[in-house]
Amino acid sequence: MFMLTGKVAVVTGGGRGIGRSCCLVLAEQEADVVILDRDIETATAVKEEVEELGRKAKAYNVDVTDLAAVAEAVETIIKDFGKIDVWVNNAGWDKVQPFLKSEVKTWDRIININLRGTINCCHTVLTHMLERKGGTIINIGSDAGRAGSEGEAVYSATKGGVIAFTKTLALEFAKSNINVNCLCPGVTNTPLLQQLKTVDLPAYEALERATPMGRLTKPEEIAYTVAFLASDEACFITGQTISVNGGFTMM
Repeated sequence: MFMLTGKVAVVTGGGRGIGRSCCLVLAEQEADVVILDRDIETATAVKEEVEELGRKAKAYNVDVTDLAAVAEAVETIIKDFGKIDVWVNNAGWDKVQPFLKSEVKTWDRIININLRGTINCCHTVLTHMLERKGGTIINIGSDAGRAGSEGEAVYSATKGGVIAFTKTLALEFAKSNINVNCLCPGVTNTPLLQQLKTVDLPAYEALERATPMGRLTKPEEIAYTVAFLASDEACFITGQTISVNGGFTMM
């Protein structure tokens, strides 16, 4: 199996859900891991889990919507680890509701975290990767950005933006040995979704039935694909949008 020995990987929103799984799988493949999250307690807990796997890890309290804070974090990471090989833009947020019942403050938060946060991180880390003449960026999109999703109009717009942003960066930086790809999870069985199971079991079961493979995506299945895209074996893959969803959408 491919390994990430010697690589330094950064995961935004790494304190829980898909982000946590990414951190742990990257560590299992022998990468050192940096966890960025607004919740330093969960980030620190993941840091300890990574260290138990025998890898070096750090956790930083960072809001990806704050460009200056992201820039400061990158400087600190380079000081602590010497480099950044892999950057996973996982931090995201959503509020499911009919579009006409949504409010401007909700739009702003979704756009700032999902799209502006990704832009902030890429703009900052690409300068470092360009100097090193190499690196990998993996943006976490969503099938909502490819096919739309009822009750997630603005969220879908931001994830569609992430997909287009990914392709453009891939074009601009391909000759600099920098790979940029977008991974789109389907409906993923995170602890947050487990709450739906307790509140509305029929809705949860309907999501399972709608997935051709008969179950929801596991967070670690997203993480395995992230680890592959971070590996040297994926060096000729760039500008791609990859869905991991058990066939929930096909395009």
